Amino acid sequence: MTPDELASVTLKHLQALRTDMGELKAHMTGVEVQLSAMGQQLAGLTTAVYSGKSEMDDFRRRLERIERRLDLADPAH
Repeated sequence: MTPDELASVTLKHLQALRTDMGELKAHMTGVEVQLSAMGQQLAGLTTAVYSGKSEMDDFRRRLERIERRLDLADPAH
């Protein structure tokens, strides 16, 4: 193989690698966007869960207060 042929083959391989790297970069950008969206959704779900827990705690306290007022509370063991 002559030096010119070797240079030509090497250039073709480098161009193919550059193309592959460009495609991988574009794919990774899409993955990063999806991962970011999933993180935002997880944060929203976490907030909703803790908000629901807080509301349930409020209902539990109100129910206990009502039971005490009506003398419906279970006796302590």
